[in-house]
Amino acid sequence: MTAAPTGPAAPASPAAPAAPPAPNAEPVLELRGAAVRVGGRTLWSGVDLTVGAGEFTAVLGPNGVGKSTLVKTLLGAVPATAGELHLPPRDRIGYLPQRRSFDAGVRIRGTDIVRLGLDGHRWGVPVPGLHRARRRTERARVREVVEQVGATAYAHRPIGQCSGGEQQRLLLAQALVTRPRLLLLDEPLDSLDLPNQSAMAALLGRICRDEGVSVVMVAHDVNPILHHLDRVVYLAEGRAVSGPPAEVITSTTLSRLYGAPVEVLTTAAGRLVVVGVPEDRGSRGPCC
Repeated sequence: MTAAPTGPAAPASPAAPAAPPAPNAEPVLELRGAAVRVGGRTLWSGVDLTVGAGEFTAVLGPNGVGKSTLVKTLLGAVPATAGELHLPPRDRIGYLPQRRSFDAGVRIRGTDIVRLGLDGHRWGVPVPGLHRARRRTERARVREVVEQVGATAYAHRPIGQCSGGEQQRLLLAQALVTRPRLLLLDEPLDSLDLPNQSAMAALLGRICRDEGVSVVMVAHDVNPILHHLDRVVYLAEGRAVSGPPAEVITSTTLSRLYGAPVEVLTTAAGRLVVVGVPEDRGSRGPCC
């Protein structure tokens, strides 16, 4: 969140969510009354969230509220101190951490970066025959997922010679290579330019829709992904509210969550902006 908008603005009307999953589908993840304490301080509590197969969920809120911690809790890296969590097995969860870039001198190929998602954790000496068969299967899977994310044209280049957007697609392929049911992303659009943000948002929407993968993504700005979302989780003041974007990203809901008047506006360009958040509770500007 940066500066408040300029130019004409009107009360926000977030886009309708993407198509929901089939009725009565078993949830991929469920949180009931979840809470986390870090360093003796409760970051958030009472978090309820249900995500079905193929749903796209954004985690929003001001800086320092615990958005990344929520993702790490879903990953099992930070334990919940209260509540119930029902998650897929760890090997069915893909994870893309906060943006990391590779120096221009890094020579490892993009395809090798992707393959690390399959065998980067292995130790010991494999049985030769089984090793050859496994490697053939792995190579085929790497080709498949590289094509899925649209990275075939540059996947054999050294990763350090790829652009930021190209690197991010290859890292996404690494997170997808094990065929996860749940994909956790921590600000994957950060540091990307607007065209690459739009392209990555559309790609994630297709992964949800076509592959049935559930995505939970931390976002500083919801606008690039808004039209692909099924639901949002908004964290503030140690509490959370979740639901469809059109119900959560509203002046009424956010004012209630912050306990102070907050207004959600739409700029002339169609971007959502939150104004009125108290200065000590996060920055203001592009939602959220």
